[in-house]
Amino acid sequence: MFDNGFACIGLTNPKSPSNVGAVMRAAGCYGVNSVFYTGKRFDNARKFATDTKKVYQNIPLIGADTLESMIPLGATPVAIELIEGAKPLTEYTHPKSAFYMFGPEDGSLAKESLKMCQDVIYVPTQGCMNLAATVNVVLYDRLLKSGVTFNNDEIIRGSRDNNNNIVLSELIAR
Repeated sequence: MFDNGFACIGLTNPKSPSNVGAVMRAAGCYGVNSVFYTGKRFDNARKFATDTKKVYQNIPLIGADTLESMIPLGATPVAIELIEGAKPLTEYTHPKSAFYMFGPEDGSLAKESLKMCQDVIYVPTQGCMNLAATVNVVLYDRLLKSGVTFNNDEIIRGSRDNNNNIVLSELIAR
């Protein structure tokens, strides 16, 4: 969705297939190039879950020992973390090419990961969101601030479910 830019996601030791599945769906919706993850919890839990939508078919989901080793060339590493001193997402300007790093649902990014990041941002909420919700908000904010414009009907036709074919003008009484 960005001219000459890209976005990748790094997940630190995610624990549930449903949350990773929702991250993959967000990645597909917002044009993410690849998703990396560390840790063993997801691999252990994944074998007990099924995904009938296969939303990740065109987006690589790659296990890694460390997220730092997976930062793509030319990408700006950005941590999304609820830590003091982080910049609110509402005031953040996204880099053209970004590697967004998210901590685990029940912890934080390691200090080594945070030190590698050029920016540390947080989503200002009352309480914390889960991993997938946070990924969705960050990616939507990236899209919103990108300046990309859409032909509404074209994007709707390409995005909606097969069972949805409603046209608003047909509903409006004249």
